[in-house]
Amino acid sequence: MSDRPPVRVIGSYLSPYVRKVLAVLELKGLRYEIDPIVPFMGDDRFTALSPLRRVPVLIDDRVTLADSTVICQYLDDRWPSPPLYPADVVDRARARWLEEYADSRMGDVFIWGLFDHAVIAPAVWGTPRDLAAIERITSTEIPPVLDYLEAQLPAEGFLFGAPGIADISIGVFLRNAAFARYRVDVTRWPLTSAFADRVLAQPCLTRLQPFEMLMLRTPIPEQRAALLAAGAPVTAETVGGLVPRRGATRIS
Repeated sequence: MSDRPPVRVIGSYLSPYVRKVLAVLELKGLRYEIDPIVPFMGDDRFTALSPLRRVPVLIDDRVTLADSTVICQYLDDRWPSPPLYPADVVDRARARWLEEYADSRMGDVFIWGLFDHAVIAPAVWGTPRDLAAIERITSTEIPPVLDYLEAQLPAEGFLFGAPGIADISIGVFLRNAAFARYRVDVTRWPLTSAFADRVLAQPCLTRLQPFEMLMLRTPIPEQRAALLAAGAPVTAETVGGLVPRRGATRIS
């Protein structure tokens, strides 16, 4: 694979949906470059690649795709080792469901609720953190999600043997919860807390963490240069702009 051009990924290291795709690329040992844009900052070229203005976008020698689930399934179909999905048909269905639950319900609560109010609003739009909304989300919306996960997750190891798409999909959202200064209560949700620690300690995710932390502490206009200086595999060109644009930017 060394003679194949690297896969191109468009999207921020701070997006859980982008992080899911990058973790899969890392897990499979595939070379990639990243255009680390905030989706709100994408220009018209970004819209042409992702008509819903969502990240991640994946571009390789055959296809352009703009949905994390579709991207991960494509990568697994094209490069099946190591597998992302369990072999058993029932387990595969459960893995796909847990990925969907993470992308939809955990996305609504942890990204478009907590992370939006705590991180996106001040960083992108320059508006203050909505402390009342954050309190409401952490006290009433997050607990049912964690209650459900607590009933699904194993006491040890991973969901279907080796780490796969279901484990990664859940872990990446709990990583964003930590960015918003939310910690899973280990006494109330011990299985979920321990599971998150195990998943986020996997090399396919730990290799991304220095770049995530750099983006968190760097103003958006300076992030690309900072990542380049830190050795991130940043693309030579970008489809990012400097002025944020609202629109159909729900991250996928």
